[in-house]
Amino acid sequence: MIVFRLGREKHGTSLSGIGAAKNGARWNPIGIELIYTANNRSLAMAEVAVHLTLATLPDDYMMITIDIPDDIEIKHLTEADLPTDWQEFPHPSTTQKIGRDFVNENEYCVLMIPSVVTRGDFNLLINPHHKDFSRITITSVVKFPFDKRIFK
Repeated sequence: MIVFRLGREKHGTSLSGIGAAKNGARWNPIGIELIYTANNRSLAMAEVAVHLTLATLPDDYMMITIDIPDDIEIKHLTEADLPTDWQEFPHPSTTQKIGRDFVNENEYCVLMIPSVVTRGDFNLLINPHHKDFSRITITSVVKFPFDKRIFK
């Protein structure tokens, strides 16, 4: 499976959940490493764009293409599996518990969950501590300029 991640140039050649662990996010509390990816480039862009304005738009974003081998098992969650507050902002602790439990159980390397930003698309969260993580590879890293019309 091919997935995508939009990241700053200085972090574009490695996969790490350290940034997510430093700040916490929708699907992980502070201290829990997860790598956030998307099932398509547009979602990867949208997931970043919701946190930016034209004034804060950096010019060093890179689109990272990642290959998850087809034989790596993926845990799938649907909206019906999620708590009723899963789409709220700021993100609730109930969604962070899902990511924490996923990492701590360490049964699957990848968790596929519905996107809050783009209905019908999916985020794929990668556990960098799972035994299969070393088999996941970056296949390309290319400059990704944002179209400034998005921020008007």
